[in-house]
Amino acid sequence: MARNYILDKETVARKLQRIAYEIVENNIDEKEIILAGIRDNGSVIARNIEQLLRSINSDIKIWNIDISLDKRSPHDIKLSGETDFTDKVIIVIDDVANSGRTILYAIKPFLAYLPKKIQTLALVERTHKTYPVNTDYVGLSVATTLQEHIFVEVEGDTVTGAYLE
Repeated sequence: MARNYILDKETVARKLQRIAYEIVENNIDEKEIILAGIRDNGSVIARNIEQLLRSINSDIKIWNIDISLDKRSPHDIKLSGETDFTDKVIIVIDDVANSGRTILYAIKPFLAYLPKKIQTLALVERTHKTYPVNTDYVGLSVATTLQEHIFVEVEGDTVTGAYLE
């Protein structure tokens, strides 16, 4: 099947910049934000967002943690750093929001702490979900068939593109 690119490197950079500004605007009174990237690509996006947030507003304290889970069977979830998430803003980040299942499971460990707010971010969102998950920050929303898949390409700490296959 042929790759149909829907985002290139420059467009990804613009989308992430716009999302970073949205995060600051929607959390203007917050002192701390926890970025929780779903490994592997979500973690890369989280690190990019962290840098952008620091350049926009250096007064916000930003924590960056990784969420490890098997996307096919997401029952065993591990967080890279344990901190007190009580009354904190947490943004769960993934590269693609497909069915909503991965993001839903990734949110689960934070619920025990009673966070102030949990938001979600996806670089690419498919418009047909099978789980009740709303993505708060979206780079690109795409209508696809159930047979099509979206892939995000990463080189090091740079998101280089996204394609439909």
